[in-house]
Amino acid sequence: MDFLNFLEFKITDVIDIVLVAALLYYVYKLVKGTVAINIFIGIVIIWALWKLTELLQMKMISSVVGGFMNIGLIALIIVFQQEIRKFLLMIGSTNFASKRNFIRHFKFLKQEAMPTDTNVDAIIGACEKMSATKTGAIIIMERTNALDFVKSTGDTMNIEVTQPILESIFFKNSPLHDGAAIIQDNFITATRVILPVSNDRNIPLRFGLRHRAAVGISEKTDAICLVVSEETGSISYIKNGEFVPFKGLTELKDFIKKDLE
Repeated sequence: MDFLNFLEFKITDVIDIVLVAALLYYVYKLVKGTVAINIFIGIVIIWALWKLTELLQMKMISSVVGGFMNIGLIALIIVFQQEIRKFLLMIGSTNFASKRNFIRHFKFLKQEAMPTDTNVDAIIGACEKMSATKTGAIIIMERTNALDFVKSTGDTMNIEVTQPILESIFFKNSPLHDGAAIIQDNFITATRVILPVSNDRNIPLRFGLRHRAAVGISEKTDAICLVVSEETGSISYIKNGEFVPFKGLTELKDFIKKDLE
């Protein structure tokens, strides 16, 4: 039966399905937890309906849905502007070729997680001390996506991460305290960095520009961020444009180590 010809799978069909599934998975990860997730699910449902009507040779409804999909492409680009930018940054990252970051994209090939080189204990220790003294700070930890486009707004550094160094950078009378510090592997590579501020209206009003800046950079890249509030001394962990809740500094340390693997 001609109707069942689609069941004759070839190796290229299997590869095609695997690639499409991988693409949908990564797109889902980018929009998960954002308002765009509902739009993404709606698009997938409409696309599945379109292909089903084509398969059943329902020409009229297929042409209507197909026309909607074709015309709506420009609208989708506008709606998913931030997600598309983040996806392209992930693919075109200059850090992609490094061994640790390259293998990170193929975690299923590893038997166990790779240890991070970053001194997370020193970072958490510094945040704890700054929290006690209500010293405002914003620390950005670079992962796969290169942050060169924001590093250029600050002062270039090449200092190994230690607790005293981090505390001295954000000391209130320090000339370097204003702005963010960028950490790559175990080195502070830039200070006084100006970050893009998020326009998300869902961010509670109690959070200031530091938090909005951390949300902004985590929306555009896969960087993870620590913010110490100057008003309350509270420590916030921000990833993928979201505030990640944690029960204590030990759990926070575990989260960061896992995210840097």
